[in-house]
Amino acid sequence: MNFPKKLIGILALLPGLALASGGTHPYNKAPARPTLSSLQNGAKLFVNHCLNCHSASSMRYNRLKDLGLTEEQIKENLLFTGEKVGALMTTALRPADAKEWFGVVPPDLSVIARAKASSAGSGPDYLYTYLRTFYKDDTRPTGWNNLLVENVAMPHVMWQQQGVRTVKMDEVKDPHDANKTVHKFAGFTQVTPGTMTPLQFDEATADLVAYLEWMAEPAAATRKSLGVWVLFLMSIFALFAWRLSASFWKEVK
Repeated sequence: MNFPKKLIGILALLPGLALASGGTHPYNKAPARPTLSSLQNGAKLFVNHCLNCHSASSMRYNRLKDLGLTEEQIKENLLFTGEKVGALMTTALRPADAKEWFGVVPPDLSVIARAKASSAGSGPDYLYTYLRTFYKDDTRPTGWNNLLVENVAMPHVMWQQQGVRTVKMDEVKDPHDANKTVHKFAGFTQVTPGTMTPLQFDEATADLVAYLEWMAEPAAATRKSLGVWVLFLMSIFALFAWRLSASFWKEVK
């Protein structure tokens, strides 16, 4: 299957899978993490926590050299099951097993940061909010739930770093029906601490989201820098065209 068809297939499958569009919880703004060190840390987090179940079948490991990593560093720190540096980032999890364990096949994450953009916020904003709003819910098969995606199929893969949290809900009157009450989010309760402080976890999540955003379009930075030069050259061309036009019509008059 060629790349355009594969990309269309990925985008078509995303809405109904594990990262399906959620409820009304507002998005948090994803911090900008453009530095190479942040993207390198994000790549490490992606390989260690996401690639176990999700694939990124449009990305090759050797593309991480664009983030300042050498082939040797990629082999030593990001390849654990004998893949070659030029291999695609695919998971060993079989779709049938994923369906049995989670109820859905985890979506490919190659372009998830672009696919999740909506009127509510950007794709990175969605991912940053999603990854930071898991909470313990023993009524769910995985033991976890999410504020952004109610009854989410995905477990909290970074719970050891964040710790175990439960959610606090207040009962308030339904704004659309005064005779009814609804539950409104009132915060989290930290049950057990994680290996990271809340600030460290937020920074790690921001790094992971920054990597997902970079992976969705690795050439974005180059494209933007070239765009500046193109606009500059077009401005010079427009100036010459304007003066040439003025000179031409001066002779005509």
